[in-house]
Amino acid sequence: MGIALLVDIGSTYTKITAVDLQGETVVGRTEAASTVATDMTLGLERARSRLLEQMGIAELQPEITLACSSAAGGLRMAAIGLVPGLTTEAAKRAALGAGAKVIGVYSHKMTRRELAALEQTCPDLILLAGGTDGGNEEVILHNARILAGSRTACPIVVAGNKVAADEIETVLSGSGKEVRMTENVMPEVGRLNVEPARATIREAFMQRIVHGKCLDKAEQMIGRILMPTPMAVLNGAKLLAAGTPEEPGIGDLVVVDVGGATTDVVSVCEGSPSQGGVVLKGLPEPFAKRTVEGDLGIRYNAPTILEIAGRKQVLGNMVTEDTNPAPCPDLEAEVQRLACHIEAVPRSDQEFLVDIGLARTAVGIAMERHAGSIEPVYTASGAVQVQYGKDLTQTRCLVGTGGVFTYGRQPRRILEGALFDEAKPFSLKPKNPELFVDGPYILYAMGLLSEVAPEAALRIMKRYLKKI
Repeated sequence: MGIALLVDIGSTYTKITAVDLQGETVVGRTEAASTVATDMTLGLERARSRLLEQMGIAELQPEITLACSSAAGGLRMAAIGLVPGLTTEAAKRAALGAGAKVIGVYSHKMTRRELAALEQTCPDLILLAGGTDGGNEEVILHNARILAGSRTACPIVVAGNKVAADEIETVLSGSGKEVRMTENVMPEVGRLNVEPARATIREAFMQRIVHGKCLDKAEQMIGRILMPTPMAVLNGAKLLAAGTPEEPGIGDLVVVDVGGATTDVVSVCEGSPSQGGVVLKGLPEPFAKRTVEGDLGIRYNAPTILEIAGRKQVLGNMVTEDTNPAPCPDLEAEVQRLACHIEAVPRSDQEFLVDIGLARTAVGIAMERHAGSIEPVYTASGAVQVQYGKDLTQTRCLVGTGGVFTYGRQPRRILEGALFDEAKPFSLKPKNPELFVDGPYILYAMGLLSEVAPEAALRIMKRYLKKI
C-alpha cells in the first residue's frame, strides 16, 4: 500500500501522521517533544520510531513525505503599509494568510524609533506595501530607503505601488538586501490582491527562512518543508469547506485552533450581512480569513488569559459534572506553573478543569476578535446599522482543533465558548452551527496532503472529524 507521511515540526511537539493513500485511512499518528534547542532531527527520529512501533513494523518507505513547521516561533513577519485601514491592513492580511505570525505593523512614513523597534524584534521577513497603483509613491519609497539603511538581514517582499517598484528594488538591492518583488496587495482602493504576496511569502519561507531556523538537517530526513504549519491548517480548512469539482465540501465553516502559544481562528465563508438593512463598511473580507491571537496560548500565555478575562470568568468556564464552577483556590499559581512548564499535560481532575477553563476563555475571546460586529451609526436620516468584518452568525460548521481537543476533556464545553452570546448581541459570532472536533489532529496533515491528493485529503477529513 502507498503510505503518505505528513509531518509537523512544532515548537513544542513534532507530530507525524501516516495515511494509507489507497484505503484513505489514518494508519498511525505519533508525536514527540521537539528538540528545537539542540538538534531538530532528534525529536523527529523519536516520533518516527514511535510511529513504527505503533504500526508494528520495523521499517517504512513512504510513497510521499510532506512537512510543515512552526518551530522556533514559526514565520515571524512585520508588515509595513501606507494607511492603517487600507494598504497596511491588506499587507497584514496577506501575511496572516501565508501562515505568519505578525509581530509588528507600521503605517505612514517609518520613524527612526520605529525602525529601531523593528530591528529589535528580528523578523524572519518584512512585507513592504503602500499606495495603490499610480497612487502615493512618496511613503513607500521613504520606507524602502529606511529599510535599506537598517541592520535587518531578512528578506523583504515588496507588494506596493507598481509605479515605484523599480526604484524600490534598486534602492533595496543596492544596499545588499534580499528583495522579492510581487504584485500590489491593493492595486485599487477597496480591491484586495493578496494571493501573489502570499505565494511569494511561502516561497521565501521554503527557500531561505527554513534554513535560518536550522531545519536543514530535518529536511535531509523528510524532504523539503513546504509551508508554515498555520498555512497547512488554513489550506485544510479551505478544502474542507469548498471541496473540489469531484468531491463536495461541507460548506461554510470556522476553525478554532487552540495552541500553547496562540489561539488561531480561520473562517471560510463570505460573511456578508445576514440581516436586512445592515450596511457593510471597510475593506472586503477574504473568503478564507485567518487571525492569530498571540496572547491567548493556553501554556505560554496562561497568566495573560487570566489577566484579560479575570478570575471570575475563567472559574465560570471551569465546570464539574454538576455544571457548577469548580473551586480552584490556587488558580493563579496553576497558570504560572503552566507558563513555566509549557510541555505540561493535565493529570488530575483539577488540572483538566484548569485547561478547560483557559481553553474556553481563549476560544471566546479569539472568536470575538475574529468575528465582525454591528454598530449603530447616527446620520442626518437617522440611525444606520453598520457591519464591520464578517458576519459569522449563519456559519454551518464550527471545528475545534489542537491538543486540548485531542487529549483533553469536555471538548463541546470548550468549543461552545465560540458561540453567539446574547449578552453581546453586536458580536457576529456563530449562532447555531454543527460542532466538530479534530480528534486525530489531522487538519494540518490534510492541508499538506491537499497539495498532491486533494480528493483523498477531503474524504479523510470528512471521515475522521467527529461531530459532537
